[in-house]
Amino acid sequence: MSKSRGRTGMLGVGGQRRKISRRALRGGDAAAQGAGTDPVAQKKELLRKMRERAERRDSATDEQ
Repeated sequence: MSKSRGRTGMLGVGGQRRKISRRALRGGDAAAQGAGTDPVAQKKELLRKMRERAERRDSATDEQ
């Protein structure tokens, strides 16, 4: 039994999808998408926080 994808099928119920450019799909044109912050900046911040925690953990272990 095959799925119906014609006019009577349920695919696409709820309105049409917004057309997204290839550039936007690849992460470019972030301002048009309404994205918050840059993913590269988020990764750098996460790595910085992880290094700080590791340094605190190492210094606490050295003191004992």
